[in-house]
Amino acid sequence: MTKLTNLRRPLSAVQRGAEAPRGPLVEVPMTAVDRRRVRRRLIAPDGVELRLALPTGTVLMPGHVLHEGDGVSYVVTAAPEDVAVIEPRTLAEAASVAHAIGNLHRDLVEDAGVFLALWDAPLELLLTRLGVRFRRELRPFHGRPGWEHEP
Repeated sequence: MTKLTNLRRPLSAVQRGAEAPRGPLVEVPMTAVDRRRVRRRLIAPDGVELRLALPTGTVLMPGHVLHEGDGVSYVVTAAPEDVAVIEPRTLAEAASVAHAIGNLHRDLVEDAGVFLALWDAPLELLLTRLGVRFRRELRPFHGRPGWEHEP
């Protein structure tokens, strides 16, 4: 195992538990892919560098505290992403869309009466062929990236 030494700041470990963040909050927006990257450096919106070294398989969720220091808590939020906002007209159409998107091994997330899926050209083609109403928007996405097949 590689040991990281001589770092200016200690590596961050995600704090889990019921304890609420302390002090002012700095929201760190992360995409669905970013929330699965376990070893990396990132710059928080206030300019502070955060170094993550989390166990393999860790999935950060909105609300997780990345770091607490100098009286400030750095908290994960879902960043707006390019998504297809899908509005099925009937239950049968919803089932058809869910089946077709599932066959692409993509997540379909319900959000306030519509479905969201990460947008790309093959998804647009599929939805067009199905004849379902959809539009492309920037919204936070709480599902998994398209390449991830685990629960």
